[in-house]
Formats: sequence, C-alpha cells, structure tokens
Amino acid sequence: MRFTQKAITDLDLPTGKNETIVFDDDLPGFGLRIRAGGKRTWIYQYKIGNQNRRITLGAATALSLASARATAIKIHAQVRLGRDPSVEKAEARVRASETVAAALQSYLTYQRTRLRPRSYVEVERHLIKHGRPLHSLQLDKVDRRAIAAEISAAAVKSGAVTANRIRASLSAFFAWCIGEGLLDLNPVIGTNRQEEKSRTRVLTDDELKSIWNALGSDDYSTVVKLLMLTGQRADEIAALRWSEIVGDQIALPESRTKNRRQHIIPMSSAVRAILDGRAHNDEFVFGRRHGRPFRGWGVCKAALDQRAKLKHWVHHDLRRTMATRLAESGTAPHIIEAVLNHVSGHKAGVAGIYNRASYEDQKRIALEKWASHVEEAVSGKRPSTVVKLRHA
Repeated sequence: MRFTQKAITDLDLPTGKNETIVFDDDLPGFGLRIRAGGKRTWIYQYKIGNQNRRITLGAATALSLASARATAIKIHAQVRLGRDPSVEKAEARVRASETVAAALQSYLTYQRTRLRPRSYVEVERHLIKHGRPLHSLQLDKVDRRAIAAEISAAAVKSGAVTANRIRASLSAFFAWCIGEGLLDLNPVIGTNRQEEKSRTRVLTDDELKSIWNALGSDDYSTVVKLLMLTGQRADEIAALRWSEIVGDQIALPESRTKNRRQHIIPMSSAVRAILDGRAHNDEFVFGRRHGRPFRGWGVCKAALDQRAKLKHWVHHDLRRTMATRLAESGTAPHIIEAVLNHVSGHKAGVAGIYNRASYEDQKRIALEKWASHVEEAVSGKRPSTVVKLRHA
C-alpha cells in the first residue's frame, strides 16, 4: 500500500495475529510494524548478500510519517552505496559504551600489579581525580583540545609539575588503549608540556628543626623522620615491609626501586631506634589498613606545614638536602650516589657494568654522620647557620 497519514491510521492488526508488517509501495523496505496491544513502529528492511537486515527507526507515536520516510530514504541510499547501516548502528552502540571511565577500570586493574604502590596511587589520582571531566566521553571522541584543556586547568590549579605528570599518565593510558585495539591515535600527542622550574631547594638546619619538631608519632610523622635521616624516596619508605628489614640494614628488592636494582640502606642508630619502637601488626611497617602501605600524603603534609610554619617545600627536598650537605662535608660523590641509589655518574653506562661495588661500609659511615648532624640540628647544640659535618 501507499503510505499516507490516513492510510496508516486506518491500519489494524489482522485477526489472530500478534504482529504484522505493512510495507510502503513508494519506498521499498520502508514499513510499519503493528503489534498486539497497539504498539506501532517504523522499520526499514533491506538485504546484504543473502542476509536480511532490519532497522528500527522509531515509534509511530513519536516519529511522523514524513520524518520516518526521510530517515528511510537516507538508509536506502547508504545500502545502495554498499554500506550496512544495521551493523554500523550496532558498532556505534558498542562504541558508545566504550567511555573513558569504562576503559580506566580495566587499565587501572592492569597497572595495579605492575606499578609500585606509591606510583600506582599517583597514576590513579591523575586519571580518576584530575581526569574526571573526560570520564563520560567516548574514547574515540576525546580529542587533543579536550586533553589540552585539562592539562592547562591542572597547571593553573596545581602547578606545572603536577600538570606534566597528569599529561604523562593520560598519555600512557591512551597508549594502552591503542594496544588494546580501542583507539587508533593518542590524543595527548602534540599537546604542550608545561615549563617546569628547576628544583633546587635545600633546607637549612632551622628548617629541618622546624619540620622535625612539628612531627608527632603517627605513621606520616615517622615516615618523614626516616626520609630526613636516610634521604630515600618517599614511596620506598612509605611502603616499607618488615621483611625488608634485615639485621641492621634495609634491603629494598628490585621490584621496589626506581632503577629496578636492589638497594641496601645501612641503618644508623637513630633509624634503628625508630623502627625498634614500632609494633609488628601487619606486612607493612606503615599504614592504617591491613595489607596496604601508608597513604594520605596531601592531607598530612598540609597539616604539617601549618604546624611547622614552613611553606614551599616538598618531601623530595629532604633527599636533596642530605645529598648536598654530605657533599659539602667532603663525602665522595660516588658514595652519595650509592646512598641515594642513583645510577648516573660513576655507575652509568659501561662503568656500571664493571663496577659492582656496593660501598656498604662507606654508606653506613655517611648515613651515621648525617643522622648525627640532624640530631644536633634538631637539638640546637650547634648554631643552625653553620654546617660542619665531620669527615668520615
């Protein structure tokens, strides 16, 4: 029959049938499906090879005859050009479910077992907290402009360093999506990297004293004390396990160090005293939840800054301060590098392949010397403006 508004209004479901489809004479494949109960739906039916395809255009109560016909004409033209609109519609439905948020769940599950605990926390924060405006977007709809906007917003709110770390986390995520076949291009590529200022902060003895005296006996405070005394990386101390404390030294396995090399940290008497005073209630030395290392750096650091009346410093400054002061006192550069577990300098490249010395005795002397200096600075026995570390 030829579809007109009056003709379709007069159509009824034949007696004894639950469903029927009536096709338009003017546009092959364009039809109206009538079901028991009065439901009427516009459809378009076509054939690809030997297979029949059927697409639902919409309810007749919501879509007028003219609109339904116009949609059917477009689909008819696509079929004539060799396309398969039904399959494309199904693929579009699948892509619509492939949002950034959905892909992030799989990505973070993948990274949880690969990254060190502290690194994972940072990546999770970058993607979940800072990347939230992207979560509802389809993966293939995220463009360079959207990424650049998030990086710029992060730079204004949190600074250039944080913005660049967020950018790196986003780039790694989208690169993983490409590997999983979810994307063809990485939208982070081509976005601007924020200019970072060189970090040169070296804390004075007065500042070390202010920080130490503002610390308490909680996990965070104890972690910061150990960072000050050992000069190690924050995540290495925060995720310290009891099994890594062997005798009078801390032995970090390859899986827990930045350069993937085992690192031995001789414990000074001050570090030994701090660790001896802690209860063995869990796998981790620090952490309020069983089975998880310490977390909550931001809140604890903000509270410490208020108590210490000290601003514009980061935990990594403690590491830089120790290295600088040891160098000023005459400690050999290669010993300082060994204490810090750096692979640059004397152990970089070929030299590192042949020089396997660990310098344990020299490291112990340097760390004991530094711990004594911190104790003297905190107690005020020596004027804070004078730095005189004893030579080993």
